[in-house]
Amino acid sequence: MESIGGLSNRTRLRQFRRSVLIFLAVVGPGIITANVDNDAGGILTYSQAGAGFGYTLLWTLVPITVALIVVQEMVARMGVVTGKGLADLIREEYGFRITFFLMVLLLIADLGNTISEFAGLASGMSVLGVTRFIAVPLGAVLVWTLVVKGTYRLVEKVFLVACLFYVAYPLSCFLARPRWSQALLSVAKPSFHFQSSYIYMLIGLVGTTIAPWMQFYLQAAVVEKGVTIKDYIYSRWDVIVGCIITDLVAFFIVVACAATIYVSGHGEIHDAADAALALRPLAGRAASWLFAFGLCNASIFSACILPLATAYYVCEGLGFESGIDKRLHEAPAFYALYTGLIAVGAVAVMVLSEAKQVPIILLTQVVNGILLPVVLIFMLRLINRKDLMGEYRNSRLFNYIAWSTCVVVVILTLILAGSAFLPGHAGS
Repeated sequence: MESIGGLSNRTRLRQFRRSVLIFLAVVGPGIITANVDNDAGGILTYSQAGAGFGYTLLWTLVPITVALIVVQEMVARMGVVTGKGLADLIREEYGFRITFFLMVLLLIADLGNTISEFAGLASGMSVLGVTRFIAVPLGAVLVWTLVVKGTYRLVEKVFLVACLFYVAYPLSCFLARPRWSQALLSVAKPSFHFQSSYIYMLIGLVGTTIAPWMQFYLQAAVVEKGVTIKDYIYSRWDVIVGCIITDLVAFFIVVACAATIYVSGHGEIHDAADAALALRPLAGRAASWLFAFGLCNASIFSACILPLATAYYVCEGLGFESGIDKRLHEAPAFYALYTGLIAVGAVAVMVLSEAKQVPIILLTQVVNGILLPVVLIFMLRLINRKDLMGEYRNSRLFNYIAWSTCVVVVILTLILAGSAFLPGHAGS
C-alpha cells in the first residue's frame, strides 16, 4: 500500500509539474494586457482617487476586477477557439466598410493614448531629474528596437519582466504607513456619495480599466502565441491572474495617496508626477522615487504595447500581414504603422507644451468612451455564434454577467464622454 501510495504521490507530483510547465508556456498575454491597463493615465486616475477621496473608493475595485475578468476571458477564448484576432472576425462577419471606420477611430484614439504614455515617461523622469528631451527620444528608440528587432517570445519575456517592476507601488505604499484596517474595511464596505466629483471619479475608475485596444491586443496575442483548446484552461488562469494583479497594484496606488496626500489636505494633483512629488515630504524620498520609477516603467511598457496593439488590429482588420515574428519585408504595413505611432507620439510630447497635450488626451478619452460599447457588443454577438464558437459559447450565467457588464459600461462610458464637455471636468 505504501508503494502504491508512493507511486500515486509521484504521479501527482509529475502531473503538478507538467501543469506548471504548461502554464508557464501559455502565460503572458493575459498578465501583460491587464498590467498595461495601469499606464500613465491609469496611475493618474488611481492617484487622484486616493488623493481626493481617501479610502472611500476602494470598494469599486472589486466589481471592476470582476468586469475586467469577464471581458478579457471572452476575447482570450475567442482567440483560442477561432485562431483569429478580433479585428479579423469583425471584418469577416460584418464587412470591410464597418471594420474600416472602426479601425480609423481606434487608430485616432490610440495615437492619443501613445502621446499620453510618452507624456507620462517625461513626467516620471522629471521627478528623477532627467529632462524630457533626453528621456522621450531614448524611450522611443528603446521601444522601437525591442519590438522591431526582437521575436515574439523575446518581447513577451521582456514585457513579463516589466510587469515585475510594478512592485514599486506596493513598496511605496508600505513606506507611506497607511491605516490598513480602514483600507481593508473600505474594500468590503461600499459607500456612495452623490457629489458630482465623486461620481465623475467613479466613472473614471471604470473607464480606465476596460479599454477597446485591450480586447484586440489580447486576442491577437493569444493567437500569435498559438494556444490550443486543450491548454485553454491555463490561458484562462493567465487572464484571471493578470486582472487580479493589475487591480491589486491599483489598490496600493490609491492607498498610498490616501495615506499621504489626502491626509495632508492637498487633494488636488494634475499628473502622476505630482503624486510622486507629494509623497516626498509625507512618506520620504524613497517612496517618492519608487512611485516615479513605477510611473516610468508603466509608461514605457505601455508605449510598447499600445502602438503594437494598434498595428495588430488595424492590419488584421484591413487584411495586411501582421506579427512580431514576421520580418520587415513580410509585414511592411504592420511595422510602418508601429513606427509611425511611436514617432508621432514622441515628437508630440517634445514639441507641444503640457497645456496643448491636454486637448489631445481629452479627445482620446471621448473616442474611447464612444468605441468601447460598440466593441463589447461586437464581442458578445460573436462569442454567442454557434457556428463560430460551438460548445465554447457563453453559458447562460456567463452571458447574463457579460451583458450586464456591457450595459453598465455603456451607461458609464456615455456619461464619461458627455461629462468631458461639462465645465469644471475637462481637467479632472
